[in-house]
Amino acid sequence: MPGQHSQPDLFDAPAASPVPRRIGIGVDFGTSNSAVAIFDGERIELVRLEQDSVTMPTASYIDRQFQVCTGQQAIDRYIADNMGRKVELGVEVLGEGRSSTGQIGEHGLPEKAETHLVYGQAFVDSGEKGRLFRGVKRLLGQVDVPRLMVFEKAFRLVALIAPILVRIRVAVQQALAVRGPQWQADHACIGHPVNFEGRDEKHNEVALERLSEACQHAGFVKRQFYPEPLAAALSYLHASPHSRAKTLLAVDFGGGTLDLCVLKRDGVSFEVVAIHGIGLGGDHIDQTLFRELLFPLLGKGETWRRKGEDREIETLFPFEDYEELILNWAVSYMLNQNQYTTPVQQCMEQPGEVGLKFRRLYELIKQNYSYLVFQGIKDMKAALSEQEEAVLDIPEIDVRLTLSRARFEALIAGHLQQFRRAVEDTLSRAVMAPEQIDVVVSTGGSSLIPAVRRMLEAMCPGRVEAHDPFTSVAAGLAIAEYEGRGLSDSRV
Repeated sequence: MPGQHSQPDLFDAPAASPVPRRIGIGVDFGTSNSAVAIFDGERIELVRLEQDSVTMPTASYIDRQFQVCTGQQAIDRYIADNMGRKVELGVEVLGEGRSSTGQIGEHGLPEKAETHLVYGQAFVDSGEKGRLFRGVKRLLGQVDVPRLMVFEKAFRLVALIAPILVRIRVAVQQALAVRGPQWQADHACIGHPVNFEGRDEKHNEVALERLSEACQHAGFVKRQFYPEPLAAALSYLHASPHSRAKTLLAVDFGGGTLDLCVLKRDGVSFEVVAIHGIGLGGDHIDQTLFRELLFPLLGKGETWRRKGEDREIETLFPFEDYEELILNWAVSYMLNQNQYTTPVQQCMEQPGEVGLKFRRLYELIKQNYSYLVFQGIKDMKAALSEQEEAVLDIPEIDVRLTLSRARFEALIAGHLQQFRRAVEDTLSRAVMAPEQIDVVVSTGGSSLIPAVRRMLEAMCPGRVEAHDPFTSVAAGLAIAEYEGRGLSDSRV
């Protein structure tokens, strides 16, 4: 099993004369987005996964006929099927019970066997057209979550991510077809975070086993595994053949995790001195921005006035009942139920700004606009990486606000401190001071945040280099497989 072996500390250089006509395939199965690359010993080719992009959302959508679509199409289907849809919940029927046995009664006649339906505590959304799954990678290390329900069927986590990997393998096979029929996409090096999310002591082992099985079902017969920050470092070293850096700190700050490693180079070989990873990514930052910027505009902190039997009742609106569903856009449509919408409608009747706030919340719920808001936040966050101010404009709920970079950085100060501590912890594990690092390789979408860059620059002035934020890991994984650096799955 891949999780039963520890990662070796020393990675030897590839042979001087590699086997001719060999390719490496690298699969970066990300929390938010995925990418794949091919390496032939000289050139790295990024494979197009969407019509206009080499990356695709790590998402799958399963409809009631159990047909599956993936990537951006999965998200588009989810939005189209759920915008404006009212949720209608019914009690789930678990089975049929009997109130009598049908045995012979006192008059010598068989008693009628009365039956009744047995209801459970679970509820079913009868109008739901399909289920969207994104971020399932976070669940791979949750030992106590082996399956998720899709309508009346229980799906193993492996079955939910395999279709995404199938799409990736098919895209690679199409890219290889132009090279000749002898090339097959039946092998790959798959990246993984330093630490999957999970509390069980075997959570990393379980996660790798599940990921390996999904890859096997997808058609990757021969599989290797490689830590994502090491792949980013390997990609950088390939792209910078003339670099004289002896000591390298790789910082991969993506959508779901922050992964780091320290390497020491000795000629063409390198030693892994320290490796570290925590659950911090762009998705956490987006949720913080939603909470801090939009919750006050949607009624958080306002009062709820309604008529009682003998007087008007005034209490704080229970916004906490709405928060988690709003922040997790894939299930936010569940708010479109009377128990949630009725209090909002009552609050909408209040005059002035307060009523406007609840009208926004009502439109957000009724039209299922949470995903739209998150996309606006992501666009604003990206704009702040290039300019001092950015606008969040969501006319669907009558929101338009300007956010300065300084205010943005103040809002995410807690996350920035987590980032700093993770870097310091990695250096502490390496028993090294920042001054001993020759180059910091910064990659991952969240590494584009200027405050992150400044923090690294303050620690290692003049030695921070940005490197392919969205594709470096996939490229490094392709190189790792070509050079035989990955940890092989012992089952294949």
